[in-house]
Amino acid sequence: MSAEDFTTGEIDFTVPSSGQATKTWYKVYGDLANKKHRPLVVLHGGPGVVHDYMLSLSDLWTKNEIPIIFYDQIGGGMSTHLPEKNGDVQFWSVQLFVAELYNLLKHFKIEDDFDLLGNSWGAMFAAEFAVTKPKGLKNLVLASGPASMELFIVSQKEKLAELPQEIQDTLKKHEDAGTTDDPEYKQAMMPFLFKHVCRVNPPPAEFMVCLGWLEKDPTVYHTMNGPSEFHIVGSLKTWSILDRIPEITYRTLLTNGRYDEVDDNCLQPFFDKLQKVKWIQFTESSHLAHWEERDRYMKVVADFLAV
Repeated sequence: MSAEDFTTGEIDFTVPSSGQATKTWYKVYGDLANKKHRPLVVLHGGPGVVHDYMLSLSDLWTKNEIPIIFYDQIGGGMSTHLPEKNGDVQFWSVQLFVAELYNLLKHFKIEDDFDLLGNSWGAMFAAEFAVTKPKGLKNLVLASGPASMELFIVSQKEKLAELPQEIQDTLKKHEDAGTTDDPEYKQAMMPFLFKHVCRVNPPPAEFMVCLGWLEKDPTVYHTMNGPSEFHIVGSLKTWSILDRIPEITYRTLLTNGRYDEVDDNCLQPFFDKLQKVKWIQFTESSHLAHWEERDRYMKVVADFLAV
């Protein structure tokens, strides 16, 4: 098997309130009809980032023969962009992305048997999806996703306080002035990103591709999250699944990194309230353990999915 062994395409996704035809772009590794392993659907973060930074997970295909579906969620990457919906918090809802995922599963005819892995926002979204009781979901991997944004914001504040005062002052200056699109603000974000999001040096090209897409079209990210990982002013600011965690009844693997922007307190409610759960922390990683400790990460996930 080769890392080049993939197919790409588009899926029609009807969203009446969009006012236009919309599509979901995908990349599939392996044969979804092969019954040796159930397919794994991967949910990227953001919201409004793209699948590229998750592509190291293609190792699960090349080394373990697990078929994998990557896709760009609507509003990002190769899927339909809707910049005219910038700031429309009614349109960019969790329910929109849940509907898109159900549409994708139906397209590939795997709704009766699949596994799901989400990272960051993708893990939040995966938890929301699991609450809807999808009949074919067997195993769930929640990678570096908080159980509530309140917990996440606390984690961010603690980590920001560790940065040099000059950087903190620069960030606050632009946040207070509403000038977070200033290059100085974006440059001041980088020490945080390379300490708590991706510690690989130099960072993977696939990660930098995601930052490039955010620069081109920040519609979804700005509407739902805000201008940065630590200035949360979007519609997700009050998001929480704390009271619904017990409704998730699937086997679940939790992962995060020792230096993760999503710290242990963000995951603890999942561990406390899930019925069938395992938690693995990657001691040399931050938010992207699938790059930072790539080989170990793949083994942990492959072993978990093998059941």
